Amino acid sequence: MKIAVIGGAGVRVPLLVNGLAGAALGIDEFALYDPDQPRLKVVADLAGRRSGAARVTTHASAAPAIDGAAFVITSLRVGGIEARVRDEQAALSLGFVGQETVGPGGFAMAVRTIPPLVEYAREVVRLAPRAWIINFTNPAGLVTQALTNETGARVIGICDTPAEVFQEVAHALGLPADECGFDYVGLNHLGFIREVHYRGEPQLARLWDDQAALARVYRTPLFSPARLRELRLLPTEYVFYYDSPERAVANLRAAGETRGMVIARLTRELFDDLAKGVLDPVARYERYLSERSAGYMQLESGGDGGHQAPAPWAHLTGYDKIALNTIQAMVRHSNAIIPLNVVNRGNIPELADDDVIEAPAVVNANGPRALHVGALPPQVRDLVVQVKAFERATIAAVRTGTREALVEALALNPLVPTHAAAARLVEVLSL
Repeated sequence: MKIAVIGGAGVRVPLLVNGLAGAALGIDEFALYDPDQPRLKVVADLAGRRSGAARVTTHASAAPAIDGAAFVITSLRVGGIEARVRDEQAALSLGFVGQETVGPGGFAMAVRTIPPLVEYAREVVRLAPRAWIINFTNPAGLVTQALTNETGARVIGICDTPAEVFQEVAHALGLPADECGFDYVGLNHLGFIREVHYRGEPQLARLWDDQAALARVYRTPLFSPARLRELRLLPTEYVFYYDSPERAVANLRAAGETRGMVIARLTRELFDDLAKGVLDPVARYERYLSERSAGYMQLESGGDGGHQAPAPWAHLTGYDKIALNTIQAMVRHSNAIIPLNVVNRGNIPELADDDVIEAPAVVNANGPRALHVGALPPQVRDLVVQVKAFERATIAAVRTGTREALVEALALNPLVPTHAAAARLVEVLSL
């Protein structure tokens, strides 16, 4: 079996290859393509050190990598980390959330990313029509929506955020996560746990009046126990930007740097060290991953950006684990339940049937199918519906290609309060 990776020079590719290679799925080739050919060679060397019996091949164009693949993993950052840094700083300079998947930053990333990714997906349809595209590219829900709308490809959107929150909530409740059922509904980076069931019994009522347990749910101080009791839902971490945008902006401004700047520095140091020929490249790479994870959501929440010890269940989550679990479930026809970005098909009645939602899905050889999740919680319904309207408008604006359409789309984003603000942002973002 052949696995293709479009965006093969990404820093998580060795981790992905390592996980898939060790799963005994019959993979004999990892075909990597990336426009950045020098960096691709470095990443391929790292990936090849832990690819087992599978070959790691590199390609100067996408077509030979895609040709004949069973799965095509897409993980692009069009414009590089530099574009992310510019977008974050531009948004913050105007007083808006500077983050690459929500608000103005997510909009800019989507506008840059959708056109080339749609072309890659069309190549998949041409060269590997039975392949599934596993999309890592952010903003994952919006991009997966675009691929679903604009191509005939079979697409699944991947994000590790829901699975991480599931683990955190189970830990706070003192329950084994693999024996719990999670009633989860929403969109990518805008999802909510309504209930947790254990042996048929609902569990969240135990949390609302237990301030210490509620505080344990999130490893960074994003939501106060009072706010969670008011909401009666457990949001994923990125809901913080919608819930407390002024706090996020103030904290990032006070920090003097953005998450993109931190990642740019860590990544530059990694590749500088690898270019020098460090004694143990794998150990250096693992240190990079640890340093990158340690600062997650620290700046935005008002932390010092310093080291945060990994959770005991960290080995169970991460993009690579979700991709592995999804591919494994399809290859082995296991009917695993995995939170994924998939087509709605009537599951959330407030959204269109062809809208992409984030929900627990049963995954087998036929692909994923979302479990029925029902109506949105009334306390977040308007926000979810508005964000989906923004996503649809953004895809249409990319198709239209006019400045007016881009401004109209961005003005629908809940984090952009006025049409004038949207017009100003369109001028300064890296579109």
